[in-house]
Amino acid sequence: MSSSLSKRKLDDYADDALLLPINPIRMRKDHSALPSSSRSRPRSSLPDSLTRLQFFVRILSDHTLVLHADSTDTIKSIHEKIQAITGIPIIEQRIIYRGKQLQWEQTLADCQVQNDAGLHLVGRMRSTGHPLAWQLIDSVVSSIFDLCKNNPPASQLLDAPTTKTVKEMLVEFLSMTPRMDLDQASGHLQIFSASSAPAALVMLYMSSHRPNRAAADEAIRQFIASSKTALPKNMYHECVPIILEFCKLLKRAAGIDDPLYCLCRSSLGAMMEYIEVGDQKGKIDVRDIFPFINELAAKLSHDLVLSIESMPFPGPSLSDINDFSSFVAPVRNGIKGNARFLGPIRVPLSEDLRGVPHGYADEIGILYSIFDDLLSKLEMCLVETEARMNSDLKQDTDNLCVGSCHYLAILKELNNISKIYSGCEGLFWEMMKKRKGAFCYLIVRCAKRSEDHNWILECKEVTNFEARRHLAMMMLPEVKDDYGELHEMLIDRSQLLAESFEYMKHADIDSLRAGLFMEFKNEEATGPGVLREWFFLVCQAIFNPQNALFVACSNDRRRFFPNPASKVDPLHLEYFVFSGKVIALALMHKIQVGVVFDRLFFLQLAGHPITLEDIRDADPYLYSSCKQILEMDPEVVDQDALGLTFVHEIEELGTRKTVNLCTDGKSIAVTSKNRREYVDSLIKHRFVIAIADQVDHFVQGFADIMSCRRLQKSFFQCLEPEDLDWMLHGSESGISVDDWKAHTEYHGFKETDDQISWFWKIVGEMTAEQKKILLFFWTSIKYLPVEGFSGLASRLYIYKTSDSSERLPSSHTCFYRLCFPAYLTSDVMHDRLSIITQEHVGCSFGTW
Repeated sequence: MSSSLSKRKLDDYADDALLLPINPIRMRKDHSALPSSSRSRPRSSLPDSLTRLQFFVRILSDHTLVLHADSTDTIKSIHEKIQAITGIPIIEQRIIYRGKQLQWEQTLADCQVQNDAGLHLVGRMRSTGHPLAWQLIDSVVSSIFDLCKNNPPASQLLDAPTTKTVKEMLVEFLSMTPRMDLDQASGHLQIFSASSAPAALVMLYMSSHRPNRAAADEAIRQFIASSKTALPKNMYHECVPIILEFCKLLKRAAGIDDPLYCLCRSSLGAMMEYIEVGDQKGKIDVRDIFPFINELAAKLSHDLVLSIESMPFPGPSLSDINDFSSFVAPVRNGIKGNARFLGPIRVPLSEDLRGVPHGYADEIGILYSIFDDLLSKLEMCLVETEARMNSDLKQDTDNLCVGSCHYLAILKELNNISKIYSGCEGLFWEMMKKRKGAFCYLIVRCAKRSEDHNWILECKEVTNFEARRHLAMMMLPEVKDDYGELHEMLIDRSQLLAESFEYMKHADIDSLRAGLFMEFKNEEATGPGVLREWFFLVCQAIFNPQNALFVACSNDRRRFFPNPASKVDPLHLEYFVFSGKVIALALMHKIQVGVVFDRLFFLQLAGHPITLEDIRDADPYLYSSCKQILEMDPEVVDQDALGLTFVHEIEELGTRKTVNLCTDGKSIAVTSKNRREYVDSLIKHRFVIAIADQVDHFVQGFADIMSCRRLQKSFFQCLEPEDLDWMLHGSESGISVDDWKAHTEYHGFKETDDQISWFWKIVGEMTAEQKKILLFFWTSIKYLPVEGFSGLASRLYIYKTSDSSERLPSSHTCFYRLCFPAYLTSDVMHDRLSIITQEHVGCSFGTW
């Protein structure tokens, strides 16, 4: 008898043959479990000559089929059904009933075959490469039938002392799967389906006997789990047809809300990443998995509506969204990979889709309907999100993130689907622009570190600074709360740059990624306040032009780019690695350091080309000269009025030298036809080639903190140049005393006390620089976040002390505390505050 049994889909057999999808014990008692033709005519009303029978055909080692037929059907027709199911040729079949072989021309009535009768199929055994696997799976099926017939106690199902359980046999079957030979593995795994084991397990799962159901549930779950963990991923394409069969059987028998069906569907989706989908022979077809997309899309659509109408409602579950994405991805690839796919498909589609030049026309049409439905539902959700964002009701704001937390994941998948259809991608982003406020809210409140957000950056116009900053910050490591994991540094203020450099150079990168713990030598202060101070001071040193690492822009002295002449220091490239680490760590710790990068430096960090307009601030003179060259009358240029050739003069270590901008550049005159090339070459040499090593080593240091260069480039691509300005420098506005006051609380003082009134009056009369120094003294922050005081990690505090009025104010910078006694007069307070707001005094007063 054949060991490579071919099978058709169960759906093809309808009423005629079932491969064990239903418990036969239940079928005897419950006519609702019978095929529809039987339900429409009760057996009591059937003539004696036409009785509908259910019977079992046992093949060799108790491998059993469940068949349905009329009593007038011939034995030959039964042989034909068996061949259709198993692939065993009719000429090799013999059916034995009550010890006699049944003849082809006889009917079931002639042979007196009763309902629920047991028949035996015998015949010639063909050779098989997996005899032990066949024997084991036949034992599995046989055990299942024994369970169904006998309903043994639960102890026998899950803890048989001498007989292996179904679950144990399935684990053993998978452990026997050849790992090194894919052909052997394929033949081994095909035995599982050919033996009708999936149908038998589902039949057991649908048993009314609870221990039977529990045994089947455990066995199927174990088989699914072992398939994913015990087998290598290159064998998943052999497991997928089995799990697909489990899904089809469970869906028909138990429904799409059944927990075991959902597990099988999720497991199938998780495996789709590792297999090819298409219409070629041997592959899973798009049509096999498309029903899962349909049912999941319907569930998502329903849950999206509920998230709008019912508060609080969690909205679509993440597992449903992940399953939807898992199935959509291979379907999209299958559609695009079809030979008739000629690019994005025009919409709207015709009703019968005959105009779609593709083999998956029906699926393409349905997928577009799913896209259209979910996009419209999500727009409604975003409208509701905006309404709740602006609501004064605390209940609305508290529940806002509950129902919307998974909208982003669905939007990501809709963006992917939109690329299949002409114009749909633009439609998607137009909707996002209309709902920009809600979309950015979702990014800030719901986007997680573990998720891929690159799709959002395809259209940065739909994001604001807060959203882009959040996306960028998630690429940086998270500062640890445990002080024991932080990298400790003890720095001498007089050797700040050199000692900080040495600490970073020899530090373990993983410890730096955990965060920093700072102390200055001979000072008691420790904690976050000291760390903020160190970042500010070390960045001031790094970007100090006297140290020759960076050059300030002529038009904006706050802006810096690498110094082409930095090689005056033999360690300059190592210092650029150090600089990259410091800037990455400052961003990671969310500390504004008061410096910003020039546009051309930012663009190089993001991997973008440099154009003439990008050098405007870095070198106004060169910018103006290049503009004149490009705007001059062509005839004047061609008369060699400029006297230029493709060379560039540079000053290096006190001497001037000429560098060719191209091969033999000295002999190539600049003309009206090549002047754009000349300008581009000049800019490239001056601002790209001349500082390439410096930029590369800065990137290396920055990437060390982020763990890889790819993330480093993505970090800067995620931002606009102005975003990085705000993150590094902070607010460009002057310090608002009203905002400061609104974010300050009092301990020991009351807001109405004279000392508090005097304090704010004196602060209001300070110069902008004095306010910065006072803020720095109080918090170790000299530059506020772009949001102002509301962007700080905590409110500020003024504490009343019992010290003498002769004492100067003190601070606990870690906790944003300013402490002073109850000064007797406004003049005394003014005098004390004047002392601490001097630049050379405003540092080093802080304590823990």
